[in-house]
Amino acid sequence: MITVTRLTNLYDQYGQSPWLDNIRRSWITDGTLEDYATRGVRGLTSNPTIFQKAITSTTDYDTQFKENISDGLDIETSYWEMVKTDIVEAARILRGVYETSERLDGFVSVEVSPNLAYDSASTIVSAHALHKEIPIPNLYVKIPGTTEGLMAIEELAAAKLNINVTLIFGIKRYLEVAESYISGLERATGDLSSISSVASFFISRIDTIVDQHLEQIGSREARQLQGKIAISTAKEAYSNFQRIYSGPRWDALAARGARPQRLLWASTSTKNPAYSETLYVDELIGPHTVNTMPESTLDAFEHHGTLLPTLQSKLHESQAILASLQKTGIDMNAVADQLEAEGVAAFSESFNGLLDTLDKKADNL
Repeated sequence: MITVTRLTNLYDQYGQSPWLDNIRRSWITDGTLEDYATRGVRGLTSNPTIFQKAITSTTDYDTQFKENISDGLDIETSYWEMVKTDIVEAARILRGVYETSERLDGFVSVEVSPNLAYDSASTIVSAHALHKEIPIPNLYVKIPGTTEGLMAIEELAAAKLNINVTLIFGIKRYLEVAESYISGLERATGDLSSISSVASFFISRIDTIVDQHLEQIGSREARQLQGKIAISTAKEAYSNFQRIYSGPRWDALAARGARPQRLLWASTSTKNPAYSETLYVDELIGPHTVNTMPESTLDAFEHHGTLLPTLQSKLHESQAILASLQKTGIDMNAVADQLEAEGVAAFSESFNGLLDTLDKKADNL
């Protein structure tokens, strides 16, 4: 039975789906993930860094890893087998949400190797392979929203595969991602109602880097903009979402059963201790969106978050903030490019570091 909480009200009253941005083997085996679902969690996201922490910080995976090595599997194949086990079991727990929401929520996301972020062809091949190897309906394969990823987005949408486009940091790239998704839908044949997708816009990292630039500028006007740019950028993205998924072009796809590629707010834990720990949840509440939260942020919002339709409020103020930022000379396209490169590098480091750790563990075995 679902318990009425701020998480359930977030969806029931305001149309936003709270997801959990973490996974651990123990959460699957000890009932923790089921408890989160009971409290209102409607989906789950993972990434290479999350799996690195899960696998290296516990002994939960040792038995399966030993079996994989004994069966002659190489290190990377062993990694993927452990990941697929978690993803399948998490998807099983959330399958009820998937079905009762008519395939809107209940998804579990797994990311292609971050080493493929700048390789369109290999990303497409890997996404197809993951969907084939994990034959469950409530699976999202995550692909990075790099320039090279845009071709993959279109091809995978045309192939009617469910995807989560990750590492989006700026409006320009978001518009390109949405265009690639819609172009893919237009190429797909027949009924489109089976296709689902989200565009993951990373929030807190924007403030982290922009706040540093504003601090360097040092003026009173610049410092007044600190902590406001990420939310204002997200609101601009949402305004574009509403425009894109309306009008004759989208109506023609909707008539064939197509669903909008929902915006998903990611990286919503607060990095600056001076800001409220629920800042990037409280200020981004609106319909047809997802907010994926690490457990600390999710628990904090469930305990003392603010439930108000904030995503569509104070839009003129957000536009004025972004206009003031432009006057400082900070180039948000350059900021987005930097954050994208850093994000890809961080995930690659986690992925390759985990493989090195597993390689050493295999030698010890």
